[in-house]
Amino acid sequence: MAQPTSSGYAPAGGTGVYWESWGSGAPLVVVHGGYGLASDFHEFRERLAAHAQRATRVIGIELDGHGHSRASGRPLRWETLGDDLAGVLAHLGLDSADLLGYSLGGGAALRCAIQHPSLVRHLVLLSAPHRRDGWHPEVRAGFDGMSGAALFGVLGQSPLYTGWRAVAPDPDAFPALIDATGDLLRQPYDWSPAVSELPMPVLLAYGDADSISPAAAAEFFALLGGGQRDAGWDGSARPASRLAILPGVTHYDILGAGPLPAIVADFLG
Repeated sequence: MAQPTSSGYAPAGGTGVYWESWGSGAPLVVVHGGYGLASDFHEFRERLAAHAQRATRVIGIELDGHGHSRASGRPLRWETLGDDLAGVLAHLGLDSADLLGYSLGGGAALRCAIQHPSLVRHLVLLSAPHRRDGWHPEVRAGFDGMSGAALFGVLGQSPLYTGWRAVAPDPDAFPALIDATGDLLRQPYDWSPAVSELPMPVLLAYGDADSISPAAAAEFFALLGGGQRDAGWDGSARPASRLAILPGVTHYDILGAGPLPAIVADFLG
């Protein structure tokens, strides 16, 4: 696998947030899902390049306690993760960037856009809801029982853990990351009022068999002004934001969905 053009740590989150950068051009910051790594986007990045209408610099971030980023010791909270992303952009000297987040990374990206709207040109959210009740009930039940004691026996045998352990500064910290993630995912939230005030175009993308229902996706889209009226014969009333429901796709394989790179590239223009 090719090496990133550059990489390092941004002084954010107390212990430093790892980033790696690929290529040059308009910056696109990508944020992994729970227990994920920046490398989760390598295949997506290559496929995106085949559809891109412009030169793109893809910057992968590893959130607090994930991958190369040592756990800060703070409780994981959506608001602080959003601030951490803004801190990475500041460290890299970026006045603004496009921002893409998947699942847990989507929540962090959404909070960054809410808290630092001037930094985000376009926002892309993959399989991420705007309120906790947007997750299916069985998914929320899984969050309620998420702990290192309950899950490390299973996750510790998975490729997900193998990849994390290979780069983590503290290879024994994975059970603590499970505890911290479960604590985050049990926090109640409903960001509807803030979503309706977002100034940037937003692309929402979900699978039709996602952990978030199409009904919840449509509700999110409506807050962005989508689905409220016919666009007109010439498309002049089309909303700036977009919604994609990908057929035959789940929460767990959306990054590999065939149509997704072209959809994202067209949105970013």
